Amino acid sequence: MSTRLLLGLLAALVVGSAAASTDIDWWENAALYQIYPRSFQDSDGDGVGDLKGITQRLSYLKEIGITATWLSPIFKSPMSDFGYDISDFKEVDEIFGTMADFDAMMVEAKALGLKIILDFVPNHSSDECEWFQKSVNREDGYDDFYVWHDGKLNAETGEREPPSNWVSVFGGSQWTWHETRQQYFLHQFQVKQPDLNFSNPMVREHMLDVLGFWLDRGVDGFRIDAVPHIFEHRNADGSYRDEPLSGWNSDPNSYDYLDHIYTKDQPETVELMYEWRDYLIKYQQEHGGPTRVLLAEAYSPVETLSAYFGNGTRLGTQLPMNFQLMYLSGYSTARDVVGSIDYWMQTMWTQHQTANWVVGNHDTQRVANRMGAHKVDLLNVIVNALPGASVTYYGEEIGMSNVETECTEVSCDDRDGERTPMQWAPVSNAGFSTGPSTWLPVSPYFERFNVRTERGVARSSLQVFKGLQQLKQSSAFMSFKKKNGFSYEALTEQVLQIVRTNNLNEEYRILVNMGNGMEIIDGLTDKVFEYMLVTAYSRHRPGEMIDLSKRLLLMPYEAIVLRWLA
Repeated sequence: MSTRLLLGLLAALVVGSAAASTDIDWWENAALYQIYPRSFQDSDGDGVGDLKGITQRLSYLKEIGITATWLSPIFKSPMSDFGYDISDFKEVDEIFGTMADFDAMMVEAKALGLKIILDFVPNHSSDECEWFQKSVNREDGYDDFYVWHDGKLNAETGEREPPSNWVSVFGGSQWTWHETRQQYFLHQFQVKQPDLNFSNPMVREHMLDVLGFWLDRGVDGFRIDAVPHIFEHRNADGSYRDEPLSGWNSDPNSYDYLDHIYTKDQPETVELMYEWRDYLIKYQQEHGGPTRVLLAEAYSPVETLSAYFGNGTRLGTQLPMNFQLMYLSGYSTARDVVGSIDYWMQTMWTQHQTANWVVGNHDTQRVANRMGAHKVDLLNVIVNALPGASVTYYGEEIGMSNVETECTEVSCDDRDGERTPMQWAPVSNAGFSTGPSTWLPVSPYFERFNVRTERGVARSSLQVFKGLQQLKQSSAFMSFKKKNGFSYEALTEQVLQIVRTNNLNEEYRILVNMGNGMEIIDGLTDKVFEYMLVTAYSRHRPGEMIDLSKRLLLMPYEAIVLRWLA
């Protein structure tokens, strides 16, 4: 980053320190960063990332302006679904290290002023979990700890059948017969991931105990996995209704074959979010410290996400995760972007004054593959220019792309391509591991896309990302809850404009050209602005001035951040 740009950004922060809004809690404007622990940093040369590796790299998160990092599961697990099948919710899996390693990571994070958010996987456990084994054997208190059913008899054949036609997210029936117990058990995901029965108060108590255990170790919140699936609708007589056909998928073994009106987003799930938020509020009242936060992973309609946030009298998850911008493609225009923003803002901002924008995750192809490498910076600019929290998947800040992988004894998952090792430097294994091999292959493009190289390139994706995080602390960016503190619009089919202002002495205009042609914009305002941040496709340099009453020319795929300061 140039000295002039850095000085300009620091000046913006000085202005902001006196004028920024004081009613903003830390999570509302946070820069969140997801770490996939297996792939972030290997400290012992076994080719798999671990907690000591994460600790070694926490200073990097501080460097790039991250507020809090969310770790995908690190708990004891057979790893059938890479940690989302938990056998002990209060223990660290040996693949990642020890509880002492976890505690050391927490100490380092606190010293750096970074917050740690853990993945919380309440919908199911591993079938190797002690709770499931006790439930199989009908031990006292655990008999209905999971969802069990006798099934039903086919009137024509007399054979026993599953209780309903429900289809698993991973395909096939949600019901599997257990020979020992002589009943079916429910699993919305893998067979090795039996669903917990949250209608049982004991299950809820156990899960509150899990939250308390990790809060006591200093974590700052939880990302709740698979929220819509936690409850299923059960009839008064204990039976389960068949779900109707979706009408747009003809494969009866496909999840999309059915319309999931009985297995997703049930009213009881909303109440459970309120219960967990109440627990966190009470914990904070008793122990002090910053607000503990809940993120909810829910691919649900925005009206449902609004209910997860709160209902006016009860509070739920602060950050029901907003995946709308993840649906953009390389063909998406500025008007498409505005449509995606509107979908969220017209409900969530209007009702709750909250927003968050997710760039990617471990289940979705990277931005470089979804939209094209030339649009990585554009999406990073958009999500960090919009009001609210941003959620970045590790490596998106340097433009990492999916890697072609093959099935091995270690992994054979169609999501492996977006889970490959972090690219730190143009050295062996991209600096991820000193071992002879890595659990997934390193990208063949690691010598170009890596942290060390991009630190030295003024307009690299990394430098653009770092500059955006610094701007988020300015007075104009921190005034998003004030009247007219922000706006966004498509100036043309391809040009998006986002305005951030404190309505006093500072205003930013962020312009993004989503198209492959030059765009001319006339007469935006009568003010003179300074170029603060430019991407690689721009002809301009930070520090240049522009009179926006005159014509502005944007190059294809160019994004710029302009500042007016009174």
